[in-house]
Amino acid sequence: PPLNSGLLRVLTALAGGVLLFGGWGSAGAAWRARASQILNALKPPPLARALTATPSPKDVKRQAVVRSLRSVTRTRALTGDERNELAAVAKERPSIDLEIYFDYNSSEIASKAVPDLMNLGRALTNAELQGGVYLLSGHTDAKGGEDYNQRLSERRAQSVKDFLVRKFRISDDTLVTAGYGEEQPKNP
Repeated sequence: PPLNSGLLRVLTALAGGVLLFGGWGSAGAAWRARASQILNALKPPPLARALTATPSPKDVKRQAVVRSLRSVTRTRALTGDERNELAAVAKERPSIDLEIYFDYNSSEIASKAVPDLMNLGRALTNAELQGGVYLLSGHTDAKGGEDYNQRLSERRAQSVKDFLVRKFRISDDTLVTAGYGEEQPKNP
């Protein structure tokens, strides 16, 4: 069957990290990032010397958003407002895009995506990224109904999370999932 590709965006937040996952359109030529490239892209920027250790109000809000949503996705899907808050936090963070492929109309990870997920898992388990919180954010193309695509994007993000937890023993609360369906397409 034809493939729908996914786009994995990894972002590091102040309280740790945020990882975004998304899917879009048909498959094209894939670029494969090495674990070291992923690690370097996700490292938080060096802290500047400051006279005070007090975080800015923006940093406090960012930390509160990430902290409040860490446990939410274990019990329910995020609301539209919660997804938008996470997307806003994620836009400000270091990132790398990786194409993760799925079978058409499916949340099953295609075998050709496994090497990329293995590199991602190696990077996320590196000591330099420990303590992070990573958001997996799923997207779909515009084919199909809005509700169906929303659920598919959530299942795809959850599939990536399950893979990373199973293969790399990454703590469940280190990975947060969000589905964006057609709401925020990666490739309009």
